[in-house]
Amino acid sequence: MIPNQWYPILRTEDIKRDAPTGVRRMGEELVLWRDLRGKLVCQSARCPHKGANLSEGRLVGNSVACPYHGFRFGTDGACRLVPALGAEGRIPASLRVDTYEVREKYDLVWLWWGDKRTHLPDIELPHELAEHPRPYETITFSRPVHYTRYIESLLEFYHVTFVHRDHWANIIDYTFMYGSWKKLWTDGRERYIAANKIVNHRVDVEGTIIRNSFDQCEEGNPSNTWHFNLIYQAPCMTHVRQGLLEVTTWLVPIDEHHTQAIMRLYEYPLLKWMVPFKPLRPLVLRLSLMMEQYVQDQQDNDIMARQEPKVSERGVNKFIAVDEMNAKYLQMRDRLKAEARAEAQAREAGVREAGVREADGAPEPVAGGDGPAAMPAAGGTNGHGPGKGNGGPTGNGTKRSGKGARAGNLSGSTT
Repeated sequence: MIPNQWYPILRTEDIKRDAPTGVRRMGEELVLWRDLRGKLVCQSARCPHKGANLSEGRLVGNSVACPYHGFRFGTDGACRLVPALGAEGRIPASLRVDTYEVREKYDLVWLWWGDKRTHLPDIELPHELAEHPRPYETITFSRPVHYTRYIESLLEFYHVTFVHRDHWANIIDYTFMYGSWKKLWTDGRERYIAANKIVNHRVDVEGTIIRNSFDQCEEGNPSNTWHFNLIYQAPCMTHVRQGLLEVTTWLVPIDEHHTQAIMRLYEYPLLKWMVPFKPLRPLVLRLSLMMEQYVQDQQDNDIMARQEPKVSERGVNKFIAVDEMNAKYLQMRDRLKAEARAEAQAREAGVREAGVREADGAPEPVAGGDGPAAMPAAGGTNGHGPGKGNGGPTGNGTKRSGKGARAGNLSGSTT
């Protein structure tokens, strides 16, 4: 995973109103719940007492109660009550859970996976999406693939004429996307299969955003040409626009072997004409998304599940010229991870230097108010970024262990 980033982990509508909500993201079991003011709280789901999952417990006032022994944890992660010790019992300070930064924006719940900071960056989308005028519907589902392979599959579309040509449900795609009105759209499948050459592709990088535009055409028949615009935004967002179709998908790591897809489909411009009764339009979008989930996306995942290696990195595949967007994605991923490691190492060096000054009796320098805060050693309870290591392969061929994956302790590569 790329540290020091906002990751969308759920739709806002997925948060239960009167009970805790449990998810697994970034290799960590999390529990989300709302306090009495409605503010969202995100914490480690494992009770420090005996490891029960707090998401199976219940809400009591401004606390979440463990389902095993009733220990209650407040919004700051500290244990507020141990029933077995009584109301006046002394509660060990170590009985606490990590609390993570979360925000709600764009109808999604965003988790900050990274260092504790006084000021966190804003959650921004590319202007094409932040200013998008059309209504949308969003679904979410998981797949047993590594998120890098999943992202790659949505950063190129010249696989579609080979993967999606035979299932009966794909007739909707190639009829309405590729068929010609002169032949009443009956030539859609033929044109769909023939349009597999990529031309006029252009890739631009702006900060943590990569944009790619290209034409997919039938060689020797320029009339059978379809224009695509793709967008990638770090750490895990993809967006495709082709004709009437616009879909945004966030591919969020559950762990080293599973990915959560949050897929958003924007209303077709012609839907107002096709479905005049407005309350039915969201249903049409939902049905379209379900077809994508159970047909086209499933077809892609059947192939991705058997790809080797399971994790995509620079040098493991032989790209061709039209894979430029994939190549730049992997370059950006490596760059962002390297920057996070360098920041962590600089903080560690600063902590060591401050410790030497303190030991020598010298006054400590005043830290800048906006800089990243130093984090305790991995494995401690510190109240930020998910920290359980997943032991997966890393960019430098090494493996992490224990909680060394906590973003503030990145001395090596992370996945």
